[in-house]
Amino acid sequence: MDNQKYEEALSQLETIVRKMEANEYDIDQLAQQLKTAQQLIKFCKDKLTKTEQELAKIQAND
Repeated sequence: MDNQKYEEALSQLETIVRKMEANEYDIDQLAQQLKTAQQLIKFCKDKLTKTEQELAKIQAND
């Protein structure tokens, strides 16, 4: 997941949520997809935090 792009992770997360809401997963799939969703959420949050820090650095140098 480290080389994944934010947009790809967000899209994958949206797909999981849509399928969960539509009850498309059985109980075994649901547990696995929930774990995947948690990893994707963490990845997206970390990516956003890192980007915010980089932007703050750039703005501080101006």
